[in-house]
Amino acid sequence: MKKLIVGLCAALLLASCGNDAEKKANERLATARTAFGQGNYNEAKLQIDSIKILYPKAYDARREGIKLMQQVELKEQQQTLVYLDSVMQTKQKELEAIKNKYVLEKDAEYQQIGNYFWPTQTVEKNLHRSFLRFQVNERGLMSMTSIYCGGSNIHHFAVKVTAPDGSFAETPASKDSYETTDLGEKIEKADYKMGADGNVMGFLYLNRDKNIKVEYIGERKYSTTMSPSDRQALAGIYELSQLLSSIEQIKKEQEEANLKIEFVTRKIEQKQQEEANKEKEK
Repeated sequence: MKKLIVGLCAALLLASCGNDAEKKANERLATARTAFGQGNYNEAKLQIDSIKILYPKAYDARREGIKLMQQVELKEQQQTLVYLDSVMQTKQKELEAIKNKYVLEKDAEYQQIGNYFWPTQTVEKNLHRSFLRFQVNERGLMSMTSIYCGGSNIHHFAVKVTAPDGSFAETPASKDSYETTDLGEKIEKADYKMGADGNVMGFLYLNRDKNIKVEYIGERKYSTTMSPSDRQALAGIYELSQLLSSIEQIKKEQEEANLKIEFVTRKIEQKQQEEANKEKEK
């Protein structure tokens, strides 16, 4: 008899604890729903997560919390898209306002992505000249070409740029260079992409208002000074690259948000279908 009484007391205690846990879990669920309705998505997620951690056996509340979490995730991504669309419109307006300052070179027959140049640095205006040329493609990838023209080859593969205060930056060896001869003139070109240029382009932009010494590194030494027009070209292309890169980043984030919306929507629809099937079985 004593064992029976103890067993009944234990069962009643467990039932009481279970009911108490379910009650507290539902209170947190109600708080989460209120936060969701107010657009406070972080608070809603915190409350839903706390149900799973503090009341792991409150199955009904946890089930409803999962459904609410999906709604939260959906709203967050929709809100993100609205913000990104607004930022994209602003960036596109900025691009439209300045892109006529540049020359876009693009051959539709073989180029899917064109390149922007500063007007003073187009090929036809710079024959027989040794200088640093800058360009940026339509997706924001900036690159620099060191061009050498002279009576004999120097076989250069890198460049070093030095400011008046002695600070400098130097490219690594170019992975894309070539040499040719035109009517006895030796022509050498070496390309360097942003991010793999030893921060030369960033250094030049920071020192765009100063006289910059340019040294070609190769079998023979050659040095020159950047002209004001070349420094202006560097600054203009650099700023355009930043704008185009930000537009590409926004496009990437928009794509990610749309994929997440598609994924969460599919999960919600699957859950709704499962519940509908259960109702039919009843």
